[in-house]
Amino acid sequence: MKALIKFSLIAMGIILVSCEDPISVDLNDAPPRLVVEASLDWEKGTSGNNQTIKLTTSTPYFDTEIINDVLGASVRVTNTNTQQVFIFQDQNNGLYTTSSFVPRRNDPYRLEIQYNGETYTATETLTPVTEILEVSQSLEGGFDDELLDVSIFFQDPDEEGNYYLMRFIEEGDQFPVLETESDEFSNGNLIDEFFEKDGDAGTQEEEFQVGDTVTISLYGISEQYFNYIDLLIEQYDSGGDPFATTPARIRGNCINTSNPDNYAHGYFRVTEVDVVSYTFE
Repeated sequence: MKALIKFSLIAMGIILVSCEDPISVDLNDAPPRLVVEASLDWEKGTSGNNQTIKLTTSTPYFDTEIINDVLGASVRVTNTNTQQVFIFQDQNNGLYTTSSFVPRRNDPYRLEIQYNGETYTATETLTPVTEILEVSQSLEGGFDDELLDVSIFFQDPDEEGNYYLMRFIEEGDQFPVLETESDEFSNGNLIDEFFEKDGDAGTQEEEFQVGDTVTISLYGISEQYFNYIDLLIEQYDSGGDPFATTPARIRGNCINTSNPDNYAHGYFRVTEVDVVSYTFE
């Protein structure tokens, strides 16, 4: 009996050791696609003339340190109401800039990119946003009554169909937190949105403390962009959850008119944004 037990333990040890052998999986790399980061944001109280569009190409999944900047593209944005054209100059580092953009609320804008003999286009309307009326802190507004949280208050306009993106970032943090909101159930009301931060050992971020400063941005966004960014946030937040649905490829609004199958990643966004900074007391 002892010999049988000894043999079973040895066999189990062999099985466990064999499980440590590395497994090599050959993955097929997709061809590179154009990646468009075109967020034309008009901050309240500024002229909005200075705008930047970033162009790169996609990279293989495991090549996390490679950034393929796109050089030599032709980038322009047109106000299709006034027909005014804004040329974005190539800075030879993947960035294309202009200092002459003219933002006009509720006007449609058309992005046109010519790259590698193909033309990409996207259209978006500059969505206005209401102002942030008040910022306050609390220990009671969030999920944990031992953690400081910050709240913003803004008045939703009476007209239907308002969509918002909120961006929260503390000074010194690596990444912002994004949240979306629609006025489906709060049309015409005073809206209160709070942000509470848990400590994260992985990113070395800590809970809010007295003296911390957080910058809060409130964007007015289109329904189409709301649906797009809401899905991205949902997929990001469910990362690492074994019960989450499989992430899907999310298409933006940039269309390749020369070769539709070679579509671009990213989105062309035109918004108005109100920005405030708050220091915890």
